[in-house]
Amino acid sequence: MQNEIIKLLKKEEKLSEETIAELSNIEISDFSDSVKELGKNETAYIKREEILKDLNTTYIGKDMYIFNEVMSTNTIAKFLSMNGVGNGAVVISEKQTKARGRSGKNWESPLGGVWLSIILNPNVTHSKIPLITLATGVAVENTLKRIGIQNAEIKWPNDILINDKKVCGILTEAITSFNTIESVIIGVGIDANITLKDFPEELKEKMTTLNKETGEKIDENLLIKTFLEEFEKISKQFMNEEYENILKEWRKHSYTIGKIVEVHEPFSKPYDGYVLGISRDGSLVVEKIDGTLEKVISGECVIKN
Repeated sequence: MQNEIIKLLKKEEKLSEETIAELSNIEISDFSDSVKELGKNETAYIKREEILKDLNTTYIGKDMYIFNEVMSTNTIAKFLSMNGVGNGAVVISEKQTKARGRSGKNWESPLGGVWLSIILNPNVTHSKIPLITLATGVAVENTLKRIGIQNAEIKWPNDILINDKKVCGILTEAITSFNTIESVIIGVGIDANITLKDFPEELKEKMTTLNKETGEKIDENLLIKTFLEEFEKISKQFMNEEYENILKEWRKHSYTIGKIVEVHEPFSKPYDGYVLGISRDGSLVVEKIDGTLEKVISGECVIKN
């Protein structure tokens, strides 16, 4: 985290070389005000006033930090959450140079997409974190529906697909202290107006964009505003422990249920199975070839042709 904060401040000429050389004697938290100040500056494409205009939320997005370029919005959000920025704050960047996904995968997030992270203080146990990811997927699906895309589906645990191709990814990270969750960072990346040439060669056949699916340029500011409204709706359900309502919506739009998949779990050999459904804790219920049932708590499912 420290390196990313230093690079951000150096790029924006908020740190001199002399100061950087002395950082070993300085707490990185001392620069939190500078990072907050940068996040309040005007940016070229993502416009704070357009997002906030008529924004129908009570707490999500009321505190907002927008950057021209960061390595990862999740890292900035984690840093800010550890330095006085509270529940519902949103970090947005027009570009990310080292975005993170599941299993530590990195990639660049170019102009034309929606790259944001939300800080939540949900006061829940670790076991509920997977449900936050599922709830965010429902929020994205509802957002796309509002802009005219009716066929988006949610792939367990953290992807949104259109016509079998990925258009959005979600990364949820918890900040803990002595086994207590202090805050949760929900990162969301939506491929809005990116062209296929912007994707790595190995991903081009697996990805799509909202622009490609609709045939129209997407208003990123309106997309962000719509998502923040939908996220607050689903987050209130989560806070009120209306988990079954969230799971019901997730099941309704699931891409994974009913599919033959190859399951990849940490520290285990991959195995094939048929996805029967999802349990109350957000785990995937899979029937293996030998007829036994498995609950997949974390990992990845590769859809078999």
